Amino acid sequence: MIDRIKELIGEVEEFNAQSKEEIEAFRIKYLGSKGLVRQFFGEMKNVANEQRKEFGLIVNKLKDSAQDKVDALKEQTEGKEDEKGVYGDLSRPSEPIELGARHPISLVKNQIIEIFSNIGFNVSEGPEIEDDWHNFTALNLPEYHPARDMQDTFFIQTDPDILLRTHTSSVQVRYMENNKPPIRTISPGRVYRNEAISARSHCFFHQVEGLYIDKDVSFADLKQTLQYFTKEMFGKSKIRLRPSYFPFTEPSAEVDVYWGLETETDYKMTKGTGWLEIMGCGMVDPNVLTNCGIDAEEYSGFAFGMGIDRIALLLHQISDIRLFSENDIRFLEQFKSAF
Repeated sequence: MIDRIKELIGEVEEFNAQSKEEIEAFRIKYLGSKGLVRQFFGEMKNVANEQRKEFGLIVNKLKDSAQDKVDALKEQTEGKEDEKGVYGDLSRPSEPIELGARHPISLVKNQIIEIFSNIGFNVSEGPEIEDDWHNFTALNLPEYHPARDMQDTFFIQTDPDILLRTHTSSVQVRYMENNKPPIRTISPGRVYRNEAISARSHCFFHQVEGLYIDKDVSFADLKQTLQYFTKEMFGKSKIRLRPSYFPFTEPSAEVDVYWGLETETDYKMTKGTGWLEIMGCGMVDPNVLTNCGIDAEEYSGFAFGMGIDRIALLLHQISDIRLFSENDIRFLEQFKSAF
């Protein structure tokens, strides 16, 4: 009889079922009130005393094996039914997938990067938490220089030498320290200034700054590069450069593009002049080159910088810069068709 029970244990372990009905029939056969397990326990009185212990152990093993098999098959079958209930007919057409879109800041940044990449500029990045040297001193802004007041800075209170960068020019300093000319790079990134938040300004925004250093670089090279950019970015090639001041460039200029006066919006944007300021630029000051370990007698270069947020406002006719950082789904969904 013990051999017979061992055979049944093997059958239990090999048994498989595909439906609840098959599992229930299996349970009744082995574990029901008239099942095999109860029958074997009923035979205990007819087993010789010296075999009762072994007999009892083998019957209990059959009982446990049958119960484990029933539990496992039920779990497996219920899982399949749940899956069928969730997914239903897998041959049916799927639900439409909601397409996301890039943020308008990312769209404009990527467009600027592509334009300058086509003329040999690579992309360089750096930390948003900077030290005084890379953000100010190396850029011809020594301590107590009055031009530092042009950039209201967030300083880290525990260390007055550490701050949130006010421009991505700090990335250019790091790049010049670690690379030899010729250098041709643009530095996109987020910057921070302690300004009142309004429809036209924010305490953080995004910049792209460009740098080109080589032998015999002239202001004419700068103008030609900027004219190429405005043509590719805005479809407008008429620009003008107005004298300005930046501590790290000399001479320095503000760049205006002729936007035109074709619509009422053009009049509002340009205040009736047709001209729109888009960036600052200039020839890199020799002191900056020297601070970064570049021979100012042998090399010269130009730099420029523009606000990505400002250009995005212009291109997409957005009236409030705060929309870029509020994550309003109604605003962001308007850029679904843009990739």
